[in-house]
Amino acid sequence: MRLLVLGTGGMANSHADHFSKIEGVELVAAVDVDPARAALFAEKYAIPHIFASLDEALAWDGFDAVTNVTPDRAHHPTTMRLAEAGKHQFCEKPLAESHEKALEMTEAMEERGLVNMVNLTYRNVAPLQRAREMVRAGEIGFVKHVEASYLQSWLISRQWGDWRTESQWLWRLSTAHGSNGVLGDIGIHILDFASFGAGLDIAHIFGRLKTYDKAEGGKIGEYTLDANDSFVMSVDYSNGALGVIHATRWAAGHYNDLRLRIYGDKGGIEVQHTLTGSTLRACIGDHADSAEWEDLDAGIVPTNYMRFAEAVRTGINGEPDFRHAANLQKALDLAFLTDRERREMSL
Repeated sequence: MRLLVLGTGGMANSHADHFSKIEGVELVAAVDVDPARAALFAEKYAIPHIFASLDEALAWDGFDAVTNVTPDRAHHPTTMRLAEAGKHQFCEKPLAESHEKALEMTEAMEERGLVNMVNLTYRNVAPLQRAREMVRAGEIGFVKHVEASYLQSWLISRQWGDWRTESQWLWRLSTAHGSNGVLGDIGIHILDFASFGAGLDIAHIFGRLKTYDKAEGGKIGEYTLDANDSFVMSVDYSNGALGVIHATRWAAGHYNDLRLRIYGDKGGIEVQHTLTGSTLRACIGDHADSAEWEDLDAGIVPTNYMRFAEAVRTGINGEPDFRHAANLQKALDLAFLTDRERREMSL
């Protein structure tokens, strides 16, 4: 697979690092509107070709697939061009800014039989994959209740820098700068974490969003701090189970922590993922009577990058695909709408 890296910002380094270690994958080109940044990136990863635009790269046409690491707003227009050109694509999340655009991207790729996958990075968490296997095997019985959280603390902690003075954080708090807040940024991750781990689709959703005052007048320099900081949503799943999903940037003591609890009529499973590692534990069988939890070894799973490379090699699309990401985007869009209208809505 001859791979082009579209966008050479921070996250592109993770893509290039992972793909460069996969046998049969050759990084052949990098595209960025900033020539200096692209040149440094290409030198770091020994990429032979650099282009200032996607048009230039398509005219060259020396690649089979693209890893799309452009800003969110660029995903739709670049994908439509790549689909027309017959290029397989691995896209960063969220797939698009709206369900309508995400669906258009999905259909464009599917109609042409192109491999399309989205980098929902927490699919790389082995305990999440193992939890899903256990649920689908019936080890906890019929799923009744799901609880999921994504907790960050960078609004009160300076561990990763000071959001009050650094643009890389301030833009995430401003809708005028392209942010949909914590819901738009990490909501897709925790929705996927919850639905994938439980092996269930969301049927109905009711979300509540909150934006807190963070500066005098609600502004710092050119940034109006109006994007949501916290969200809570109640959902019911396709099997009738209830779920509670929430996220915030105000969680002291949690740099970047995801937790999933799945309870059935025969037991429960808990998955926890932090910057220092992941854990899986279960309370099933006789342990359900004594409320004893057992730590489980989840092993190792292929990464999204590996699955994409394999999908291109075999021609069989992998997971998570564009259609799944589009469905998640629909849930996010509805969460905003339900907050405004104060009522539950169906997916």
